[in-house]
Amino acid sequence: MNIIRKLFGAHKESVKDNFIKKQPVKLSLDDSFVHHFINEGGKFLYCTKIDEVTDNLQNIVSENKWDTISCNDLDLLKLSKKIDGITINQNIKSNNPIFINCEHLIANSGEILFSSNQLGSHKLASLSDNFIVYATTSQLVKNISEGLTGIKTNFRGNIPTNISSIKHYTLKNKVGDDFLSYGNINAKNLYLLLFEDL
Repeated sequence: MNIIRKLFGAHKESVKDNFIKKQPVKLSLDDSFVHHFINEGGKFLYCTKIDEVTDNLQNIVSENKWDTISCNDLDLLKLSKKIDGITINQNIKSNNPIFINCEHLIANSGEILFSSNQLGSHKLASLSDNFIVYATTSQLVKNISEGLTGIKTNFRGNIPTNISSIKHYTLKNKVGDDFLSYGNINAKNLYLLLFEDL
């Protein structure tokens, strides 16, 4: 009799465990973004001080043995000039790793949204395979719709063009799984320097 109770009791517990596992988990925007970003192969470094941003940038460059990076953003140029032993190319068209900012971080998919403000007229697929992205926590939005609305709101009357995103962070994902992205696979080896500004 005891064995039968144990068997049925264990079955009830496993049904309860399965029910708990199926419940939706509500994560904050930053937790949701980080979860999806890391699952797609992104490398994430959280920074609370600007000195941490430059230290992490130095470590990324040293780890990968890069001697040249591309950067076309004036604020990021100031940070990258603090890095020892590196040449900075202000033309992002080259094959050098790119140090760049972004428009928004998309929490529900882990995507990073860019526009012509960062890329000019270049397509993401034609740029270097190696990206270092600087972003702030205030750039986190729930979904792509909020990201596009944010761009529209921030740049009233002068909405940027060439809006695109990176959502795969390992180069093995260069093969597209979505017919809408045919010929424009935006998989990159990507490091994210996320600065806490809230």
